[in-house]
Amino acid sequence: MSDIIFHHYPNSPFSEKVRLIFGYKKLAWKSVIIPSIMPKPDLTALTGGYRRTPVMQIGADIYCDTALICDILETIAPSPSLYPAESAGLARTLAQWADSTLFWTVIAYVFQPVAIPHLLGAVTPEQMKAFSVDRAAMRGNAPRMSVGEATGALAEYLQRLDNMLAGDQPYLLGQQPTIADFSVYHCIWFIQRAKPVAGILDAVPAVKEWAARIAAFGHHEFEKMNAQQALEVSRSSTPAAPPVQFVDTHGIALGEHVSITPTDYALDPVEGQLVAATAREFAVRREDPQAGSVVVHFPRIGFQLKKLEQA
Repeated sequence: MSDIIFHHYPNSPFSEKVRLIFGYKKLAWKSVIIPSIMPKPDLTALTGGYRRTPVMQIGADIYCDTALICDILETIAPSPSLYPAESAGLARTLAQWADSTLFWTVIAYVFQPVAIPHLLGAVTPEQMKAFSVDRAAMRGNAPRMSVGEATGALAEYLQRLDNMLAGDQPYLLGQQPTIADFSVYHCIWFIQRAKPVAGILDAVPAVKEWAARIAAFGHHEFEKMNAQQALEVSRSSTPAAPPVQFVDTHGIALGEHVSITPTDYALDPVEGQLVAATAREFAVRREDPQAGSVVVHFPRIGFQLKKLEQA
């Protein structure tokens, strides 16, 4: 198998989720640091316009969204599992809640003026303006919570999580970590980084102890790689054979020209030739002068598939 190449930046919460899964599964990886805001020309050459972070690359296959990235890592390294049989459905459902409802509540809570320097570092007013413009473009017309609403909701969510960890249960769903632990953790990690407002965690000691257990998995072994090296890997590789399974819920045949777009935010479509539509995944093949022939993969849940007229 080709190397796992991970395109991320250090203070990205969703990237921390995957970095800790590398640690949990003891998977070595290559680290490509990308800009936190657009433009991201080298990454766009691989993805075709997908702007969220992180992205995982294996040869000429590009994986978008951490829900799918985690499924792929489970295939590469099935043990220890993120989806133990006795709690797989519950773990996926809790992870989806954490990646959406909990995450956006945390974002509304931590981005208070007093905490922003701890999240973004020493940025100039111009850099802060550029970040704000970029994130406004990502959010679009999505509703925004006030700090007061977020504070109340987050306090309640944290109490519920603390209750799940009552007694001697080390992880959210039992004696071993699941995808739910890593999805919830990246939200807690972001609160911890927002030091002036992180005191909200003091009311949930079981959550803080659990977070320390998750953090202890670390990021395992990785080597730095630059964006041009990653593009060279893509150009010199051939995408893997697409899955045989075909689940058609749109009346769109394989081989047709389509777009795939997130359904919630960062609504940047990626166009290409549909090469896979399984129960959990869509994938399109596209050609790029820098990246060569690549296949870009997305989870089915959270993304919209649309047929396009050929130019």
